Amino acid sequence: MAPALNISSRLPMNSGHPIPRLGLGVYMSKNARQSVAWALEAGYRHIDSAAFYKNEAEVSEAVMSSGIARDEIFVTSKIGPQDVGDRTAKALETCLSKLQKGDHWDLVLLHAPTNGKQARITGWKTLVEAQKAGKIRAAGVSNFSAKHIQELVDAGLPLPALNQVEAHPWCQQREIFAYCEKHGIARSAYCPLLRAGGEAFSHPLIVELGKKHSKSPAQILIRYSLQKDWIPLPKSDNHNRIRENADVYDFEISAEDMARLDALDQGGAGAISWNPVNVA
Repeated sequence: MAPALNISSRLPMNSGHPIPRLGLGVYMSKNARQSVAWALEAGYRHIDSAAFYKNEAEVSEAVMSSGIARDEIFVTSKIGPQDVGDRTAKALETCLSKLQKGDHWDLVLLHAPTNGKQARITGWKTLVEAQKAGKIRAAGVSNFSAKHIQELVDAGLPLPALNQVEAHPWCQQREIFAYCEKHGIARSAYCPLLRAGGEAFSHPLIVELGKKHSKSPAQILIRYSLQKDWIPLPKSDNHNRIRENADVYDFEISAEDMARLDALDQGGAGAISWNPVNVA
């Protein structure tokens, strides 16, 4: 698996639309249009946006002006947490209105499960119907626990194509990801670098592996995600870092060193954002 991994590699999704294994996150991007343009030039083919990020239109503009065939690029957006439920349909129409002429969303997620069980079911039903109607190509969820996804199944609805949660060596989401893997749900990792330049980058094991492979701490963490079959979404507005984060295909972390990284897991306590298992 690992030696053949490259920037064009994709993972299957149950929607039938394979997803590129490396994406650019644009949360709090200061200039999403420029960052997306740089990422596409560097070979990225996956961009992750959201209504909450307030840059969906910029992302669409960058994608459509890139000169790259649209079907080669995979773009995700998300319905804002406050709009999951009865307001999902209206929020989706707003999301669609941000697109440039001829553009589409390859994947739309419910951003969070925080509005309660009925809202989750109602919002999910709306996305499923939108996919069937051809408004979006695939539908998924973000920050959903295994319990939250099982609620959708118990309501007679199809499984999400993907679940996006915080994931890195210190927060490996083992229960959630085991459920997703069992049921054929793709697993996407936000905050794969934690907070870039923070304690993770100076951790002795990360430093050791960086020296071993002549790679930066960020590159070690991204490669770790890729070898876990997660879809990492590193965010950057820095041209050099965007390119560096994609330069992770000329080395492989050994099984022994992957096990050492796995041993860093602190469960939910290792999260730097929040843990979906705590949401009722």
